[in-house]
Amino acid sequence: MHEPSVDRTNVHKPVVIEVEGEPLGVVVPHAAGFRFLAVKLPAFAIDGKIYETIDAARQAAAVAVAE
Repeated sequence: MHEPSVDRTNVHKPVVIEVEGEPLGVVVPHAAGFRFLAVKLPAFAIDGKIYETIDAARQAAAVAVAE
């Protein structure tokens, strides 16, 4: 069985979101921007939310930790 060649040059990798040096989640590309996937409890409040930019997701994670 032969698998078709896949061009991975346009595939975006997840970007780790850290607050004060602690990784709280990652953002992955989504049709409407970037979806945040939490990996630590303080960030679960924003898990699954979609942000227009990576910086917006980073700011939301910082706010979630401060609350």
